Amino acid sequence: MSFDAVAQQPKLLYLLQGLAAFAAVIALILLALHRGPARRRAAALLLLAPALLLLTVGLLLPGLRTLALSFTGDGGETWAGLDNYVWMFTDHRALVALRNTLAWAVLVPTASTAVGLLYAAAVARSRFRAPALALVLMPMAISFVGAGVVWKFVYAYRPPEAGQIGLLNQLLVALGGAPRQWLVDSPWNILFLIVAMVWTQAGFAAVLLTGAIRAVPREPTEAALLDGASPRQVFRHVTLPSIRPTLLVVLLAQAIGTLKAFDIVKTMTGGQFDTGVLAHEMYDQAFRYGETGRGAALAVLLFLLVTPFVAHQVRARRRTG
Repeated sequence: MSFDAVAQQPKLLYLLQGLAAFAAVIALILLALHRGPARRRAAALLLLAPALLLLTVGLLLPGLRTLALSFTGDGGETWAGLDNYVWMFTDHRALVALRNTLAWAVLVPTASTAVGLLYAAAVARSRFRAPALALVLMPMAISFVGAGVVWKFVYAYRPPEAGQIGLLNQLLVALGGAPRQWLVDSPWNILFLIVAMVWTQAGFAAVLLTGAIRAVPREPTEAALLDGASPRQVFRHVTLPSIRPTLLVVLLAQAIGTLKAFDIVKTMTGGQFDTGVLAHEMYDQAFRYGETGRGAALAVLLFLLVTPFVAHQVRARRRTG
């Protein structure tokens, strides 16, 4: 296909205008940098302007819009006051989603960090550290949707007279047991969903904690061993206190990611059988049922739950800096 310069002229014109505007901004910044402190402050503002604009358009305005929607009903057409927030703390389905989200926020970071810490302690000083970490990191290369599909097959159920295709039920039948519907029985199905999340996140914790363990000075460890401490005591009383800041970072990062969990629940159960979480319930209310006010109220609650973790991370980084 030949290139038609006439047909493409408007697009080329827009491109040239964009390049000209970009060049003008760069020229203003360079000029300001060579004209004293006042001009340098202006240059700093010019450099920050695009990021501030994107934050305003992409974060602040949608956030304010969501807050306003949380006080409306009938698809955002009427004023509902605090009705959506009252519904959120009185409706059974919403309360189940809140309970499950809190359970996820406690169990997933704790289990992921514990598994990652044990794995890191085992491979930190090993010659096979690199392939071992690559192995545990492999689940992170899979999207949450892919992980949900994988574990849905692991938990797959068929009647006893049919051949089992789920790995867990196949093992259970081979040991003489009866197959179970792992994702149906509440509240244990929450734990089975959490296992899938831990499987994807333990590698992140293992990599960070391995680096932290390797950064611990050898002198305190060797001194403790010379004093007769066992390897377990050295790990508990020397290594763990030394890597405490990294442990906290890992726990907070895992908690923030877990509060926003959506993909695994959507893929494996669709929120059925009392497995819904806040992010999934927010999606259902806003996009499946047309209750944008309720969905917005759930989004506000989710934001309030995440904010303390983010604030703590910001303070910790400032103290470190």
